[in-house]
Amino acid sequence: MINENLTKLRIACIVPTFNGRDDLERLLDSMESQTTQFDLLIVDSSSSDGTGELAQRRQLCGEVKELVVIAGAEFNHGGTRQKMVNDFPDYDVYVFLTQDAYLEDKDAIRNILTPLADSSVGAVCGRQLPHYDANPLAQHARFFNYPPVSRVKSKDDIPVLGIKAAFISNSFAAYRREALQEVGGFPDHVIFAEDMYVAAKMLLAGFKVAYAGDACCRHSHNYTVSEEFRRYFDMGVFHSREPWIRQEFGGAGGEGLKYVKSELEFLGLRRCYLWPGALLRNAVKLIAYKLGQRERKLSVRLKSKIGMYRGYWLGPFAGTK
Repeated sequence: MINENLTKLRIACIVPTFNGRDDLERLLDSMESQTTQFDLLIVDSSSSDGTGELAQRRQLCGEVKELVVIAGAEFNHGGTRQKMVNDFPDYDVYVFLTQDAYLEDKDAIRNILTPLADSSVGAVCGRQLPHYDANPLAQHARFFNYPPVSRVKSKDDIPVLGIKAAFISNSFAAYRREALQEVGGFPDHVIFAEDMYVAAKMLLAGFKVAYAGDACCRHSHNYTVSEEFRRYFDMGVFHSREPWIRQEFGGAGGEGLKYVKSELEFLGLRRCYLWPGALLRNAVKLIAYKLGQRERKLSVRLKSKIGMYRGYWLGPFAGTK
């Protein structure tokens, strides 16, 4: 059963949207049966495919509490999420979801809140299961990064877990408002990984970060090789511009090699024909990440062409050192 103190918390679920009408409908349908009460807040980046209209209809039905529309050019992974926190300050906990995720069962929200019964827990990451149409590599990525076993991490775990101690994903995560405020909220200057940024700040500030293996959503991507490159380039940019994270947490401690071995084992001999492609993808990801770490040697124009979040390079932080 959920802790009695948790029932008194005011919960907001925040979903940023952009041209994802069908995905959003699937997510909203999965939220209807949740056993925990919450207010649903949607921030739409001026979608043109009916996403905003769907949210408006659901608002009229009482499913959506608030719908905020911003210009597409204004979207920022950290800044937009923090805007919603700032504009709607009357909540104790903010649960973030992405439009392409959906909740696996009726207790997903309840279960992601449970670790917050410990007042020292500042954030909770839910478990992501692969979509039913996920390819084998996408399946493995979710099984590797999101195990079924729950865990609470503190600053004391950093020497063992390294950067994995700050692992969290805003595709399904919950944040205690007071903890989020104490570390300055979501940053608007990072290209992405605003979730890891906040989790790292919380751990260093003395808060704990939990992983709830029983709070499940469906979320995965069948990335192409090109998309893998773009994503890991941006990841390299993030770590290059936030060197304090690696200085405080170190590297992944051989996590890359462990991932490759796990992936080949997951594919097995029966799917050995996928091994070359898997190895190629991992090589591409490493190259892209290293290139991203050296992004200062590249022009903004080139970075806008090879990165995944191209709009970042049109914003005020493109030239940030």
